[in-house]
Amino acid sequence: MKRIANSLKQITHRHKNCIQILFIYFHATLVFGADAQVSKKLGFASANSSFRIAIFADLHYGESASTDWGPQQDQNSTRVMYNVLHSENPDFVVYLGDFLTANNILIKNATKYWEQAILPAKSRNVPWASVFGNHDDTAFEWPEEWFGSSGVPRIECPDSSLVAGSEQMGGCYFQGTTRIELLETDAQHNLSYSSYGPESLWPSVSNYVLEIASYRNPKSPAALLYFLDSGGGSYPELISNSQARWFRHASAQRNPSQRIAEIIFWHIPSQAYQKIAPHPGSLIKYPCVGSINLEPVASQVAEWGIMNILINRESVKAVFVGHNHGLDWCCPCKSLWLCFARHTGYGGYGTWPKGARILELFEKPFELKSWIRMEDGTTHSPITLAFAS
Repeated sequence: MKRIANSLKQITHRHKNCIQILFIYFHATLVFGADAQVSKKLGFASANSSFRIAIFADLHYGESASTDWGPQQDQNSTRVMYNVLHSENPDFVVYLGDFLTANNILIKNATKYWEQAILPAKSRNVPWASVFGNHDDTAFEWPEEWFGSSGVPRIECPDSSLVAGSEQMGGCYFQGTTRIELLETDAQHNLSYSSYGPESLWPSVSNYVLEIASYRNPKSPAALLYFLDSGGGSYPELISNSQARWFRHASAQRNPSQRIAEIIFWHIPSQAYQKIAPHPGSLIKYPCVGSINLEPVASQVAEWGIMNILINRESVKAVFVGHNHGLDWCCPCKSLWLCFARHTGYGGYGTWPKGARILELFEKPFELKSWIRMEDGTTHSPITLAFAS
């Protein structure tokens, strides 16, 4: 009680939109006990079963939201996810950033589009976790042509979440929706495993760890999934030194012997991806595996230690990123693999066929396999990222 009271006293104007979150947590602690949020478990269903994850990356809902084209692309993106879920029947979904093209969204409550993005997983009762991309909380970008001779077109934003009394521009809103507001919407769903992460790491918000429990010993994890907010939008595109130190501490605490496999997810590739990438436009050759290599790696603006930690930690098996729509390869980087997902959404740049990266984990002995499942049902680029020992 005293710790929570002190935390509330320290909330500044910068944190005012977090007050509701703190009270929700406080209420949950009083009603359910301190372990309420860790009561949900992911795990292997049987001794012989695998645990399958579908990665949906770069959906870009809300792109060109004021046109007829934009909503059609959103419908197409939803179709891709339904098709992948039907083909793969995964145990879990990872949303790997850029749910939204928020810089095109005119309404205050961009969570309307977030809800569209999670609908396929929700409707099939598949749990999920999310991590932020660089477009999710960007402010509206005013089209340059609106300032020409034709002027600002007539636009309408029929949305019940608008600020009361706002009449300008048909009630539209041009300031974006914050990471906290977006994740609050996500986390309220029973199937969501997304988390705000430590406040000390903010403005990086989606930093947390999930356990996949062993079937033989449900109290012990068979694998650990780490999610890191790689920035962009409201702050620079990077993983900070504070996040790197948080990962070092969290991994040492949960996995001191490094016997448990660790898998990492963030949105924007680190600069290490540039160093091991095949030359843009070239064929993807062994030991790399993939099908498209049609652009340079667009990496984070700086590296502050996270890759050194990962490379020197033998329990880390692979890192998965999105961001580059024209890349879907996996390449080795010393003891681990650096992998791109597959562009899942019809929003965003590029006309390449859509799909999703699939991961399949086996418990005893541990093994990690991956492939790409396309919208049309075909698969390609199978690879084993961690071999059974």
